[in-house]
Amino acid sequence: MIGSDEGMVREKALELYNRLTGGADDGFTHETIDGIADNSDSAFEICSSTIQALQTLPMFGGDKVVWLRNANFLSDNVTGRSQRTEAGVESLRAALENGLPAGVKFLLTAQAVDKRRSFWKFIEKTAEVRTHDRIDTNRDGWQEQVAALVTGRARELGLDFEPDALALFVMLAGEQSQQIDNELEKLNLYLGPDRRTISEEDVNALVPLSRAAVVFEIGRAIEKGNAERAIELIDQQLAADDKAAIGIIRAAIITTVRNLYMARLIIDHLDLRPGANLTAAINRLPEKDRAWLPQKKDGSGPNVWPISQVADSAANFNLNSLQHIMEATQKADQALVTTGLDHRLILHRLIVEIASARKAPARRPAAAHK
Repeated sequence: MIGSDEGMVREKALELYNRLTGGADDGFTHETIDGIADNSDSAFEICSSTIQALQTLPMFGGDKVVWLRNANFLSDNVTGRSQRTEAGVESLRAALENGLPAGVKFLLTAQAVDKRRSFWKFIEKTAEVRTHDRIDTNRDGWQEQVAALVTGRARELGLDFEPDALALFVMLAGEQSQQIDNELEKLNLYLGPDRRTISEEDVNALVPLSRAAVVFEIGRAIEKGNAERAIELIDQQLAADDKAAIGIIRAAIITTVRNLYMARLIIDHLDLRPGANLTAAINRLPEKDRAWLPQKKDGSGPNVWPISQVADSAANFNLNSLQHIMEATQKADQALVTTGLDHRLILHRLIVEIASARKAPARRPAAAHK
């Protein structure tokens, strides 16, 4: 069992180990070998210990499971490339190829394996391989994949998310299943048995705002017209790194403004009512009418997720104001690059300009008094 999602590999491997052992490990029948090697000699010794465990029958008879856990010397790293390590791994491969004694099962877990080597090719050919990789956040559509993972894990705990809360949780918790489980467990305990729906306030209260998530939070503050929060986060980033302004405007502000503009354009083009499902509306369009939309990098269709997430906020702008904001954002980006003006002042002014272009929510008429 391999994969870059360490938490998922550990969880699934433990489930399999308990199933293979029947949940009964008395410390004598089965063996678990720590696969963390400090150097090539350590890797060689681990391989030797594994071979010995595989060839030693249980003291009281019966089946035996040998688990080589978290092996870190099978990847393309300094330790993995050493001749001493390769000799140990080759010995382990030969022992497996010669066949295991009746009733002995071998379980291997590792985060990374060099798939060019003979050991992996042998394992792939002769063993049952299960791979659990992290969701690639560099690929389009990763948010939907993480959201599906989070929703499934939450359902196992009897939890549900409000839509805005789910989007925020995805950005804050990230793609690592172990981190997701930790944050869900905190929310589960926090809500207690009587309240099972997670709100945006709950997520903000319990899930820490990582450096990577700050970009998302700045964008959310902008789309919701919360200039004070956006400026606060920007100032925090500039205080930590006074050269962060260009990264902020290109990763958080430009992206948010562009998504708002595209969402508003789609809403007007399709004449959608407030609260309509923008993703479903786009998917119903003929392919030729979707060609102008931002496309996924793999060419599998429009990249709808980021646009759909700002659809409700886009209703608070009109197309002309968003066009003006896009032009103002471009000018601010140029000013950051080509002038010596204070970066903080440029970003503050832009945030206020965006907030000013946002329409105030309609007020209900006051009740008449007799």
